[in-house]
Amino acid sequence: MTTDKRTVTGLDIGTSTVTAVMAEVSSDGDFKVIGVGRAPSQGLRRGVIVHLERTTTAVARALADAEMMAGEKADGVHVNINGDHIRGVNSRGVIAVAHRGGAIGDEDVERVLQAARAVPVPPDRDVLHVLPQEFLVDGHGGIKDPTGMVGARLEVAVHIITASTLSIGNVRHCIAEAGYELDSLTLSPLAVSDIALSEREREMGVALVDVGAGLTSVVVIVDDAVRHTGALALGGRNVTNDLAIGLRTPLDAAETIKTTSGVACGECVTTDVPIDVPSVGDQPTRSVSPRVVAAIIGPRLEEILQLAKAEIRRAPGGDLLTAGIVLSGGGAALPGAGVLAERVFDLPVRVARPPDWAAGMGLTGSPRDLGAVGLVVRAGGLDLAGPRGGGLMHRMASRLAHALSQLI
Repeated sequence: MTTDKRTVTGLDIGTSTVTAVMAEVSSDGDFKVIGVGRAPSQGLRRGVIVHLERTTTAVARALADAEMMAGEKADGVHVNINGDHIRGVNSRGVIAVAHRGGAIGDEDVERVLQAARAVPVPPDRDVLHVLPQEFLVDGHGGIKDPTGMVGARLEVAVHIITASTLSIGNVRHCIAEAGYELDSLTLSPLAVSDIALSEREREMGVALVDVGAGLTSVVVIVDDAVRHTGALALGGRNVTNDLAIGLRTPLDAAETIKTTSGVACGECVTTDVPIDVPSVGDQPTRSVSPRVVAAIIGPRLEEILQLAKAEIRRAPGGDLLTAGIVLSGGGAALPGAGVLAERVFDLPVRVARPPDWAAGMGLTGSPRDLGAVGLVVRAGGLDLAGPRGGGLMHRMASRLAHALSQLI
């Protein structure tokens, strides 16, 4: 039996780093990472492009490095989008089944999803995703997939995500200027949730807290459906800024200290080896205790997590998180981040990491790589039921992918 293979490319445009991942996908659902590229990102602020040329250069460099490693060209790319311009709202739609008393077909599902999508959207915003939560047939709810069921009235509850038209246009422009086709655009934390959350967590109720460099995103999922999405304009870069001020050291040195020696809480410090701290100007290098660094990192990260907790409490389903919290992003890579988060949320906390099949080829297994890997999984069309992600609701949402892409 012949197994067909194709290459898909995910591009995670982050505030601090642009990461490109190329993977070979076989028709039986196997993935193999064949190329990884990274470039410093200097054209974004809080997840939003503020300098087109710098972002385009970083995108081109990351993709070129991934192509060199893979030994082939990336024809199209699947890209993330994020920022505090993202808005999520819950909506409902209802239709009469086309053949009254007959079986519900795909066309009925598409019509009711379009009806739910018909909410007022300002002219400066575009619909990015329409995510089904549940279907109701003749008033009976809790239905995941109504296809084939018999009924006269079909309803659906959905979560609609919109984004700034300007921000979407800037992403498209950067990809085109770098010489590539944009195959799809996905909200970054949704791509992360596809691969970071297990099927059981999604069903029981879980919140993903993705601590990026410039932005912290929150996704609340209950009964395998997205109930809430939100973003906070704080992230790992704020921690770096605090270190630079507190240690009186340049920003790049503060970032290095954070990523190589930083710990999220004082009780998690396991060494007394002093940390070298470069001074500003011609002043000599100084040494500080790891506990001093932790004492600066901890309060800022705790503030970010407290704000995420408040966001979750306001969310529909935010009090139904039986599976607790899953941390991802660069902030989750700090040793002790899970311990600090458990103290803040008073819930079970797990730090998410890419799966074993994504290891190697420049991917280190860090939570910061989940975005790019999640984009590859979505692009590969993997059945996302199970530990890699989203199950039936994701497949139902994909029915509108082509139609929505024509509207963005």
